[in-house]
Amino acid sequence: MNKAVRSLILVLFAAPVYAQTFDVLVWADEFSVDGPLDTAKWWQQHQLPNGTSWYNGEIQHYTNRDTNAFVQGGSLHLAAYKETFTDQGQTKEYTSARLNSKFAFTYGRVEIRAQLPTGVGTWPALWMLGQNITEPGAYWQTQGFGTQPWPQCGEIDIMEHWGHNQNYVSSAIHSPSSFGGTQNVGGQYVSGASTGYHTYSMEWTPTSITFAVDSVTHYTYAPSVQNSSTWPFDLPQFILMNIAIQPSIDPNFTTSEMLVDYVRIYQSSLSVAEPIQPSVRISPNPSGGIFSVVYPDGTTSARLLSTQGQVLRVLTVDQPQVDLTAFASGTYILEVLADGRTLRTLVQKL
Repeated sequence: MNKAVRSLILVLFAAPVYAQTFDVLVWADEFSVDGPLDTAKWWQQHQLPNGTSWYNGEIQHYTNRDTNAFVQGGSLHLAAYKETFTDQGQTKEYTSARLNSKFAFTYGRVEIRAQLPTGVGTWPALWMLGQNITEPGAYWQTQGFGTQPWPQCGEIDIMEHWGHNQNYVSSAIHSPSSFGGTQNVGGQYVSGASTGYHTYSMEWTPTSITFAVDSVTHYTYAPSVQNSSTWPFDLPQFILMNIAIQPSIDPNFTTSEMLVDYVRIYQSSLSVAEPIQPSVRISPNPSGGIFSVVYPDGTTSARLLSTQGQVLRVLTVDQPQVDLTAFASGTYILEVLADGRTLRTLVQKL
């Protein structure tokens, strides 16, 4: 057991529950080895979702070629080209890359240090979608997770940049209550967005999502009413990185790259704050597999997490038992949302 997990367990046993800080690095790609993309971490999404084209009027082919996504000089190169390319029976005049992370998580902090491409008509993005999206060719759809269409799955746009508005970066939230003509959006000008690296970040808690560039915040989404329409953000999401080509592309455009120095995802041990009461009662604990649970009044949802914060199972709160007989021996976290507060308790499976 590593030091971060030991610290998490000590804090959980020492006191009830604390507010989150995102201080444990749970997943990263530092792009430190030259060569092809690390396919253990990334999926090159290239299937045309409707058989002929991409969404939003995009005119490129995304490919699974190393020429469109490769690592060199300590950075990922996402490269868009003007070139005639035929795939899936369709010929297009531009190629690019669209990457899906093979890691999904709920709540945390994402940091992506990147240098953006240039050119009127280029549309690079660093963003997230619900793991449960139904989208042909998306990684998690191929793994059997697709249950919800867009925007019901939720979308978190960490960074978008349009080449016709150089150096202005935007962040947005898409949900059933706000999509298409997006209302939940904010941004800022970033000097030298395409000539140097900047750190684009997103911090996601059970009640808010905050966006910043180089630690300068430009937008926070925190709806006063959280329901399936405004807040489909209590389930795992995954990261996407891509460069789309719009019909307005400069006719003189030939190629441009988005360079990514690193992608890092942090999740919470637990920080010092006021204890939250009441607690969740579990017995026996430890157990060989069957745990009896008494949820506090006002409980609306419950989930079983790994000690790194990954969601392992969504629980039904009106059932008084949790069956972990199929799980390996070890320590898990029972997370409960009650009266708008998040409660966590350790569960030990013998």
